[in-house]
Amino acid sequence: MKIGALAGRTRVKASAIRYYEKIGLLAPPSRTGGQRVYPESAVDRVLLIRFAGDMGFTLSEIRLFLNGLRDSTPVGPRWERLARRKLKEVEASIKRSLRLRSLLENLLRCKCGSIKICVERLSLSRRLAMLSHTPGSKRSRSSAIEGIR
Repeated sequence: MKIGALAGRTRVKASAIRYYEKIGLLAPPSRTGGQRVYPESAVDRVLLIRFAGDMGFTLSEIRLFLNGLRDSTPVGPRWERLARRKLKEVEASIKRSLRLRSLLENLLRCKCGSIKICVERLSLSRRLAMLSHTPGSKRSRSSAIEGIR
């Protein structure tokens, strides 16, 4: 099938399909008269790439997953390894989102008359100093949010 047909069946732009090919997510197709001709199996592969991307996997992660994967290769073990790694990222993102939600909810009730008062109430100057001395500290990052409660 030509690239336009593949794009239509997968709802992925032809330019994205060419890019997937360029970065090694799709095998280079055969050519007839200079035009790309993809096998039927390319539909499944592009749909998988699209699905994984929609779920938040990076193209690098997708490439790692698909590297050397043939149509007959069991995908379960690969999915498991990738899912374990991604689950850690998602859990960290959820924690950040919950802290952000708490901060925003408290900011909706903010009655600070000036930036100076706000900084003092949040204890930002002291907490920012702590953040700069303890990079990556979960306690330091979340404590600024707790200061406005």
